[in-house]
Amino acid sequence: MDAQAKPAAPRLPRFERHVQPCLAELLGTALFIFTGCLAVLEEPGGTGRLQPALAHGLALAATVAVLGDISGGHFNPAVSLAVWLLGGLRVTLLIPYCLCQLCGGVIGAGLAKAVAPSERFSNASGGAPGGPTAREQLPAVLGAEIVLSSFLLLVVCMGAVNGSTRTPLAPLCIGLTVTAGILAGGGVSGACMNPARAFGPALVANCWNYHWVYWVGPMLAALLVGGLVRLLLGDQATRLLLK
Repeated sequence: MDAQAKPAAPRLPRFERHVQPCLAELLGTALFIFTGCLAVLEEPGGTGRLQPALAHGLALAATVAVLGDISGGHFNPAVSLAVWLLGGLRVTLLIPYCLCQLCGGVIGAGLAKAVAPSERFSNASGGAPGGPTAREQLPAVLGAEIVLSSFLLLVVCMGAVNGSTRTPLAPLCIGLTVTAGILAGGGVSGACMNPARAFGPALVANCWNYHWVYWVGPMLAALLVGGLVRLLLGDQATRLLLK
């Protein structure tokens, strides 16, 4: 045995390996979606999409920075799927993460309903993404969700998971990407980019207009970005081919 070999790192307790990360995902998702829903429900005046965009981006950047060391700071089932595809999340945590994110979305939307005026809550459908108003708009809405979600997931995967491109500025970059996505695509699809962000308000407000779009778009983006990083863009530890 090599005398200079480093001792193996001590195994973390079960609470810190399984329970604490799920609690962080639940709390972070609830805070993010509570802030985002309130920003949509509040009367924006002349700010248009700027107020919701900044609120979502800053809230996400803050929660990722504060809770990221515990759980990775996903707060989005599509992010968890993409990170799992890159080997950054154990398969035993994938489903618990997604369930905690969905429950956090419901809690955040419920808190927003509790503090917001009922008339404003109803007029804004609880902050749920509006979705297409006609079947003819579906291709544009679905396409926008796929592209915007791919942009967000690429920033997450390359900035926070891939070893050679990982940066301490990842929380800020992720928040700015969400802000840019809402500013650019909010008028097309609502720029949800997060099934938990769509599910929580939809359940609380009972607003399910083309809800499936906000699952299919981000999840397809997770598969696309996960495959792209695994096959082409990832470093040697991440990439499967062309090493």
